[in-house]
Amino acid sequence: MIAFKRLSRFCLLRALGNQPKFSTYSTTRMCKAQITAEEVRSLADALKNGLRALGQPTNATHPHLIKPHELVPGVEQAEFQTRRIRLMEGIQTYAEGFGNEFNGRASRAHMLVIGAACKKYMSGKIPYVFRQNSDFYYLTGCLEPDSVLLLTIDESGTVQSILFMRPKDPHAELWDGPRTGPDYAVPLFGVHEALPIEKFHQTLIARYSQLKPHLWFDLSQSEQSNVTDAMLQVCNNERTQLLPVCTFVENMRLIKSPAEMELMRSTCSIASSAFNEVMAETRPGQSEHQLYAAVDFKCRMRSASYLAYPPVVAAGRNATVIHYVNNTQILQPQELLLMDAGCEYGGYTSDITRTWPVSGQFTEPQRTLYDMMEQLQKEIIELIMQPGGETLDQLFETACYKLGKYLQEIGLVPKNLTDHKELATQGYKFCPHHVSHYLGMDVHDTPHVPRNTRIQPGMVFTVEPGIYIDEKRTDVPAEFRGIGIRIEDDVLINDKGQVEVLTASCVKERRALEDLFK
Repeated sequence: MIAFKRLSRFCLLRALGNQPKFSTYSTTRMCKAQITAEEVRSLADALKNGLRALGQPTNATHPHLIKPHELVPGVEQAEFQTRRIRLMEGIQTYAEGFGNEFNGRASRAHMLVIGAACKKYMSGKIPYVFRQNSDFYYLTGCLEPDSVLLLTIDESGTVQSILFMRPKDPHAELWDGPRTGPDYAVPLFGVHEALPIEKFHQTLIARYSQLKPHLWFDLSQSEQSNVTDAMLQVCNNERTQLLPVCTFVENMRLIKSPAEMELMRSTCSIASSAFNEVMAETRPGQSEHQLYAAVDFKCRMRSASYLAYPPVVAAGRNATVIHYVNNTQILQPQELLLMDAGCEYGGYTSDITRTWPVSGQFTEPQRTLYDMMEQLQKEIIELIMQPGGETLDQLFETACYKLGKYLQEIGLVPKNLTDHKELATQGYKFCPHHVSHYLGMDVHDTPHVPRNTRIQPGMVFTVEPGIYIDEKRTDVPAEFRGIGIRIEDDVLINDKGQVEVLTASCVKERRALEDLFK
């Protein structure tokens, strides 16, 4: 039987704490680590001498990507260890908040299982580019598919971690590249134990029998059928319930650490520079697809892994389709071009939208709408953490009202409307999407975190008001029909509590946009 309990957000945040402090924990808070200096030196020597190949880049093999002491770009092994401890201690604290019994049992022990992503195929044996499950990557730094992380915390508060991985296989590695294997996973990832994936089921049963813990596992997000089957078997045999873990991990991911903040600055800087070059090179007669290829190329040339999502490259009336991704039309003179794109760097994503004139000059109706949207976005950003902008939902409500007022000023909304709700409704008709979403490892990051959560230091989110006027509308003057405009920036509330626009270097002021073409 599977129970998905509704988590009290107040209790959850109190259990996890508002922000990770990585100096708080030492290895004594964990069970005795099985990583010795000799093991680390042995692994480093093997890599440097070409005697050992692992399943992902390291500083020894890719010093241009990964600095000394980093497990993955920008993040050290110790941070991943701290995340695992904080997660399990947070879950235990949360459960204790319910009194002597939690989920019908008195046990203080907890067991959590998160699986890696699986390789996916577009046809036959042709794989898609592999992307790791974000929660699994956040807790391990491991980039290999078909792996599993098992975390436990016992009655005394001791946290243990076991990583299950594919074993070394010369034949498979001949085709698909090297695997790390369990033997080197302990010194590489800083876990306490590593075993072949084939031993997951029996280890799960043994550890459960030993601890009698509460079980945490997100059934709906599991891609590995063998892991799902094993969890369901234990659940049924022991007459216990599976509890959802995603809310805990997402609330940790919501608040970025200093290392994550730097990664967000990097990915946003890469995309901003790429956008500036693409905007300056835009000319009538190019295709939307060419600009798609250009922004992809320019991001990758600045060390991005790939684009963070299929971009919107929408010329003219295509820009009134909010998620237009066909990107097949030819750019015409006098049209606007709306591009919504971002890249992924070090596992973290950027998300930018800019709208600019294909010929380098805005027409009068385009200028009227663009100046209005630029001013609106500026005012929304200034409202962040102020009355009317203390949550993403408040930013949205304020943006709808302000947009309604501005549309009234230029004659697109009746002058006789004065009610706040009526004006906000009119604004929503022209911008029928939320103006903010959380941003981080995923583009629409931490989807289970509500947007009525109070904004606080460490959060990253977008600010993206838009206006979309279908060419068939008859309730607006003809010169405004067929125009779509969106302006989107990525914002960080840094560790000083300041609003930091991570994409500020990406040109958006109207005169500056026109100057790009001169």
